[in-house]
Amino acid sequence: MRAAFTMSELLLPELHAAAGCREAGAQVDFVGIVRNHNQGRPVEALEYSAYAELAEREGSRILNEAMERFPLHAALASHRIGHLLVGDVAVRVSVAASHREEAFAACRWLIDQIKSRVPIWKREHYRDGESAWVEGNCDHATG
Repeated sequence: MRAAFTMSELLLPELHAAAGCREAGAQVDFVGIVRNHNQGRPVEALEYSAYAELAEREGSRILNEAMERFPLHAALASHRIGHLLVGDVAVRVSVAASHREEAFAACRWLIDQIKSRVPIWKREHYRDGESAWVEGNCDHATG
């Protein structure tokens, strides 16, 4: 079993290779991408800030909880910080389990927990030149 959280960018093939194992019959990946709008405003870019050591510690805690909560063989996640443009990948979560039901449930639980518990701050930059800090949440309708 393996669990790892990082604030550095991992390439998706690296996540696949790290999560894969012979016992796993399912792997589910979530890739969060910077979209061009939020709450009716055109978004040009996002800026993520974090105290990396604290964020990585909480992210690792969440992944370890997932390993205890779900029958997983592996759970990995990566969240980028810094300035990201529309279309850039912001966060990745990858899980491997024996069956798809557990893999889907764990992946969904993980991204919700990461969004609500990991201390990462997001500032949106709008097309009109304004910017604003956005409060994190795990609301599935607006997430």
